[in-house]
Amino acid sequence: MPELLLELFSEEIPARLQRRAAEDLKKAVTDALVEKGLVYESAGAFATPRRLALTVTGLPAASPDTREERKGPKVGAPQQAIDGFLRAAGLESIDQAKVQSDEKKGDFYVAVIEKKGAPALDILKDVLPSTVKSFPWGKPMRWGSGRLEWVRPLRAITATFGPEGEEPEIVSFELDAISAGNTTFGHRFMAPDAIKVRRFDDYVQALEKAKVVLDIDRRKEIIKTDAEQLAFAQGLDLIVDEGLLEEVAGLVEWPVVMMGTFDETFLSVPEEAIIATIRANQKCFCLRDAATGKLANKFILTSNLIAEDDGKTIVAGNERVIRARLSDAKFFYETDLEAPLADNLPKLEDVVFHAKLGTQAERVARIEKLAAEIAPLVGADVEDAKRAARLAKADLPTGMVGEFPELQGLMGRYYALAQGEKPEVATAIEEHYKPLGPSDRVPSNPVSVAVALADKLDILTGFWAIDEKPTGSKDPYALRRAALGVIRIALAAKMPSGLRPLVTDHLGTIPNQNARDRDVTTELMDFMDERLTVQLRDEGIAPDIVVAVRTTGSLLTGSSVVDMVSKAQALGSLLDTEDGKALLAGYKRAANILAAEEKKDGKTYTGDIDSATPMAPEESELASLIGMTHDGVAARLAKDDYASAITALAGLRAPVDAFFDKVLVNDPDPAIRANRLNLLARLRDTMHLVADFGKVAG
Repeated sequence: MPELLLELFSEEIPARLQRRAAEDLKKAVTDALVEKGLVYESAGAFATPRRLALTVTGLPAASPDTREERKGPKVGAPQQAIDGFLRAAGLESIDQAKVQSDEKKGDFYVAVIEKKGAPALDILKDVLPSTVKSFPWGKPMRWGSGRLEWVRPLRAITATFGPEGEEPEIVSFELDAISAGNTTFGHRFMAPDAIKVRRFDDYVQALEKAKVVLDIDRRKEIIKTDAEQLAFAQGLDLIVDEGLLEEVAGLVEWPVVMMGTFDETFLSVPEEAIIATIRANQKCFCLRDAATGKLANKFILTSNLIAEDDGKTIVAGNERVIRARLSDAKFFYETDLEAPLADNLPKLEDVVFHAKLGTQAERVARIEKLAAEIAPLVGADVEDAKRAARLAKADLPTGMVGEFPELQGLMGRYYALAQGEKPEVATAIEEHYKPLGPSDRVPSNPVSVAVALADKLDILTGFWAIDEKPTGSKDPYALRRAALGVIRIALAAKMPSGLRPLVTDHLGTIPNQNARDRDVTTELMDFMDERLTVQLRDEGIAPDIVVAVRTTGSLLTGSSVVDMVSKAQALGSLLDTEDGKALLAGYKRAANILAAEEKKDGKTYTGDIDSATPMAPEESELASLIGMTHDGVAARLAKDDYASAITALAGLRAPVDAFFDKVLVNDPDPAIRANRLNLLARLRDTMHLVADFGKVAG
């Protein structure tokens, strides 16, 4: 079957845009082809710095013929309606329409519209230029006198179509004086001449000969493998950076890996600063000594060509730039060390955190106060927590963090240790930003926990107070991440108390509140409950189970994260067992009976069982066991022993089954009926001590 080859050859496409652009091209073209009736077998998209390429295989030679029946007006309808129908259906006369009958609606006209399929080549001549003209670049540009927009100036278009084994045809179209053809170009420096291509297979081979590796994932693998081998030969290990690897693969069409060196004196600078400097400025990879694990004074660079002097000039150029950049980093580091971190605090008064939430200095004061309140709850020393909170943002005005904002906190730790602060305080300065995402670890040092919680709760309380909350997909201040961070930290630290009192107290320290008619604490705790549901769902606990346990206590009502998670996990474990599933079914049956009978009787059954009323043996046994279970569950819950409390409910499974098998709830005797309904109400109330089982699916 025929296949399509399309290449859009341009000036250098930014590396960060290439992979997404290739996928966008594939989707745009294939969606348009399917819409036109051209169903394909497979498609592949590729990108290099200078080209986007697409292959679509298994296309038919033409779109299928179509037949459509379009219903028209009734026979005898006004001429105006008939004329409109004729125009819409493309008919010249009403005689070309059929008449169909309907028992209810009578006779009406039907137009049969038959369309012959179009040759695939003609469809492509329409689809491809429209795709290029409407391509979703975020910030396209124009060049010269043309009106075509592309991310960088478009230089050539290759478009061929035809079956395997035959000479393909050129998909002829023109955009701003660029005519589609069957020629492309190789590497800018090593093979710049035009190359004639036919279809995708020989296109890839021709590019390889012209020093272009089309597949970005293959370029990544070449860079990584060659770098690791080069490092291994020197007794070094490559520090793999997936983000940098993706970027570098988008900067070269023919990757050539080399190794450079920098002066060992720069190793006195913290290794993270060295790595950040080399990564940001030269897009190079750093190395470690395989024996010691320490950072080595060597780096890996990736060239886009094979140099005549084996790359000596390229390596020397990179070494020269890196030497200058590391000199700057060393200067920043040594200058920053000259002043105690605490001396930077007045500078935070000039740094605005948010127009409605004050300066960083004001925020530090709030965090310090809140960290002191949290410290006893997580086993941290109060004075250490206050000191760490006071210095947590003190590295923001430093030269190093000004140059590399991603090192905030980390540089604070280095400076704090160098200046004699306690290790716990220094660690907390770095870790109070954690976790930075769902896969990032949470702090475990109690001082770090106190400051990290204070930092995130201040952010959440502040933005809720000024009513700037996440909406839909928009979360510019990463408040969802902060909320999940609070939940994960509190859970890992086994923090026994709830978050609500902390938020309520902290709310009074927030300036410029827009909360006169709003219960900010309730709104925030509702949000936190939702985030906890998301967190537990990701851990395999169904949302309906979380909703069920929230009815007996939630973050909103003052429960702790630990309690909430313990209850949800215990309930989930119970419902995974046969006893749990059967008990849930029994509860549902009891609840349904109660709902129907309470509605009919116009009253709520309270669970007050009259022991003087005659009982069947199964009824008596269930009543006795429910009484013991109710008291046992309540006692266990009072000790926060949720697993044991929920497990105790499993003992009700057999007597509940026996009751429903042997006992008629709606007995003709009103007193017996009422007593049995109260027994079911007692069962419902006992199970509700743990969770509202009615919220659980099943």
